Amino acid sequence: MEIIHNILQVVVLTISGIGAAVVVWGVIEAIVAFVRLKFSAAKENAVSQSEAIRQRLGAHLLLGLEIFIAADIISSAVSPSWEKVGMLAAIVGVRTVLSYFLRMELKQGVR
Repeated sequence: MEIIHNILQVVVLTISGIGAAVVVWGVIEAIVAFVRLKFSAAKENAVSQSEAIRQRLGAHLLLGLEIFIAADIISSAVSPSWEKVGMLAAIVGVRTVLSYFLRMELKQGVR
């Protein structure tokens, strides 16, 4: 049983690391695109290009949140005490609400 517990801990940490990498990748990509936009000579479509940057960042954040939720669900299998299940429910609830509103904002930006 201890071996399964350790394996699941590694899986949860790996999935959380992947989620963090997705978010960091999106932030770096957005910063680079924003700096390029600000220093580019062509300022014709600055608003639409800025919106595109925001859309891509939002997509990375949304994917990262979904990955974090998956890691949280798997972690509940590792130590299913009522206290941890309650904390997991609260964390997943907050992340799900954030994901929902971020998804709604991304859909509004596409229109």
